[in-house]
This record gives sequence, C-alpha cells and structure tokens, in this order.
Amino acid sequence: MNKIKAVACGLSIAMGAVSIAAQAQDKTKVDDRMNAAAEVIEQVMAAPDHAIPETILGKTHCVIVIPSEKKLAFGVGAQYGQGVATCRTGHGWSAPVFVKLGGGSFGFQIGGQATDLVLLGMNEKAAQDLLHSKVKLGADASAAAGPIGRNAQASTDVLLNSEFLTYSRAKGLFAGLDLSGDYLGANGDDMRMEYGPKVTDNEVLDGSVKVPAGAAHFERTVAKYFVISKNWKTMTPPKHPNS
Repeated sequence: MNKIKAVACGLSIAMGAVSIAAQAQDKTKVDDRMNAAAEVIEQVMAAPDHAIPETILGKTHCVIVIPSEKKLAFGVGAQYGQGVATCRTGHGWSAPVFVKLGGGSFGFQIGGQATDLVLLGMNEKAAQDLLHSKVKLGADASAAAGPIGRNAQASTDVLLNSEFLTYSRAKGLFAGLDLSGDYLGANGDDMRMEYGPKVTDNEVLDGSVKVPAGAAHFERTVAKYFVISKNWKTMTPPKHPNS
C-alpha cells in the first residue's frame, strides 16, 4: 500500500512539474509576441514614406498588432493569428489584452509569406468591440484599408466612417489591407495565463490593471509613436450595418 502511495505521489509531483514547465513556456511565448509586436511598430514607423500618417497616430484609440508567422512559429495557426492590443485610458495606454484574428487573410501566410497585421481602432466603440468574444470586420465593425505615408492626410470620411483602419506588412512593404470578413476576438487562454481567472478584459482596457513587466517594451513603443491628439475624443463612432 505504501508503494502505491509512493508511486501516486511521484506521478503527482511529475505532473505538477510538467504543468509548471508548460505554463512557463506559454508565458515566454506571450512575452515574445508582445516584443515582436513592438518591433513591428518600430519597423513600420522607421520608413516615413510608408509609415502610419501623423493625422492617424494622434487620433487612434486602440492599437492591435498581430506578428507574422515566420517571426513566431506560434503566431499564426491554421485559421487564425494571435496578437496583442492596447487602448487609450485617461492616464496613458492600458495593459495589453490578447486577441485572435481569423479568416481568409491568413491563407497567404500559411503558404509561406511572413505577414504582420496592424489594426487601429479609431473610436471608443473599437475598445468595446475588443471586449466581445468575436466581431466580424466590415459587418459588426466597420473597417477600411488604412492610408500610409507619415505626412499623408487621411480623408475625413475614412476617419469618421471607419471603426478600424487595417494594414499589412510583408517583405518590408507596409500597406493598407482590406480585412473585411475576418473575425477579431478575445484570446481567453492567454488572458487567463497572463492575469489569472478573476481579471476581466474590461478591467484591463479601462486602465485598472498594472502593465505587466513583459509588456513594458510594447507599451513604451505604442506611447512613443501614438502621441495623443487634443481632439481624439471628439471622433464620432461610425454607423455600421448592425447599428
């Protein structure tokens, strides 16, 4: 009987060790994803002729980055990509929430082309949509390919009628991309792993949760480029088909 208890105890310890190791590996992957997201922003903004326009940077409410498959083998699955998002609060940028983007846009990535995706939420409704389990771009949330060029002037129609501006970066080329039909949703597993089971997405996005150490580089990079515009809160949420 003692032998059976000893074996059971040994198995329990072994399983616990495996679980701890798996959790540590998952945490490393999430931290790497956030650092990769910061690198995407840095590289995009390093090319003025193909950067996000300054008129967009100062009016952006939420920044969502989904790093490419080749930079992070775990970054893109068969049907979706995994990314990180942050939204403005009354005292800066929120701690990150973790998201998934699924749909047809990932077909060309699976074929071998490394592609980074950047989505910019242009009003407060974008932050609310990030709290939903899944929203369809172009239907539940209006979306448009974003303009490029540091000094480019985004049209008033684009700013007022698009909840999300969407971009892709492949082989060093950054350009607007139509992601209509793709689904954006929360990544519950990564949220629970980073913050525990009791912290909600809303608490994170409204600034109630401290920025984790692993997200510091991502947060600093977003704050560096997306400098607040005095009239960013005046942006009117767009009307979309489900309004």
